[in-house]
Amino acid sequence: MTETATAGTRLRGSIGVVGIVFLVIAAAAPLTAVGGVLPLMIGLGNGAGAPTAYLIAAAVLLVFSVGYAAMSGHLDEAGAFYAYVRSGLGIGAGLGAAGLALLTYTAIQAGIYGLAASTVEELVVHYGGPDLPWYVYAFALMAVVAVLGYRNIELGAKVLGVLLVVEIGIIVALSAAVLIRGGAHGIDTVSFTPAAFLDGSPGVALMFAIASFIGFEATAIYGEETRDPRRTIPRATYIAVLTIGVLYAVASWAIVLAFGSDGVAAAAGDDPEGLTFTAARMFLGESAADLMTILLVTSLFAALLAFHNAISRYGYALARDGIGHPALGHIHLRHGSPHKASLAQTLSAALVVGTFALAGADPVLQLFTWMSGLATVAILLLMLLTSVAIIVFFRRTGLDRRRWHTVIAPALGTVGLLVVTALVIDNFTTLVGGSAIVATTMLAIVVATFALGVAIARKRRATSSVS
Repeated sequence: MTETATAGTRLRGSIGVVGIVFLVIAAAAPLTAVGGVLPLMIGLGNGAGAPTAYLIAAAVLLVFSVGYAAMSGHLDEAGAFYAYVRSGLGIGAGLGAAGLALLTYTAIQAGIYGLAASTVEELVVHYGGPDLPWYVYAFALMAVVAVLGYRNIELGAKVLGVLLVVEIGIIVALSAAVLIRGGAHGIDTVSFTPAAFLDGSPGVALMFAIASFIGFEATAIYGEETRDPRRTIPRATYIAVLTIGVLYAVASWAIVLAFGSDGVAAAAGDDPEGLTFTAARMFLGESAADLMTILLVTSLFAALLAFHNAISRYGYALARDGIGHPALGHIHLRHGSPHKASLAQTLSAALVVGTFALAGADPVLQLFTWMSGLATVAILLLMLLTSVAIIVFFRRTGLDRRRWHTVIAPALGTVGLLVVTALVIDNFTTLVGGSAIVATTMLAIVVATFALGVAIARKRRATSSVS
């Protein structure tokens, strides 16, 4: 018996709501957001108003999720955004969306490999280990992710679940400690006032907030591997977005209070890398701060595994639809996983990371920063396409006549996403480190990727009509 099932069969699994929520929140990497992204939001964005940016981002995504969840009841394919856009707007836009999805997750995963490897390198040296190049750790992490990604999704979900519980535990502990002890100057709600949100550069803060939610699409990606997709996917989507939004808002509020609403912006500007860990040291002690640094690595690893699973399932879905190499559409007979697409994803990650390593690039300032910016723009455009596709799909099919779910919420989500996208593009140069050339190149890559997908679809239609 061979280890591979033929293309056209479906992925297997019995993962439930909790498992999918773990996968989604793991991709969001809460400790990475609170420890790495939040200080940038505060320092470069709107200071004490950062918590409100998270609430606004969560609100936009919740409204978007209404139509997204409604459509999941009619499509439970591994392609998620690709399948949704294809069903609503046609194969041309669908393949363009698939290109954006692959670009998003490949870019963000490559960037996280850089950040994770740099963090591991610093920890090893700090504890007396050898000073090895960052890419050694990147490829070591890649090997572990490859093994877990090859196997059944439930194994990966269990690993992510354990890591995530500990990760969220330390964030909750820090938040509770700050709130119980009254922060630096007592408890206040300045962070949730309009004046605080509009202070400084709220567009930059909102941009970082949206980037912190990348990966929540995973609720639909694993539709084929759930016990009851019609109920599991909507529930998991709402729970994941609400959990991430509330966790980020409360944790960021606690960090603001730890330094004081009037002093946190200056503190973030002076020490963006250590702001959260300094707060942990002040309110939980030195040991907790050290533990948080170690947990940052597990947070990044959890995100790497979650994005690996997402990319491999996109590759599988495309191959099953006749796009790409047919072998990627095969599944493992024993594990029920898209094992060949998983191997292909590992190779693509190695290619991107290896290219930056050979170029002598900085793993954080270049690999992580550039790839994160690229992923943020791509995912916003992808969600915009999906919102429009949802409206068109239900208007054409009439499968669901609830106006809130199929028209009003998707339309509001589209408007919200348009505003956020405009803010991101307006501040994109800041997001990728201040280089106009890099910013222009990244935006051109996003446009070219979508155009390539549309061109492939047209070529396929032309070939089919001739034959």
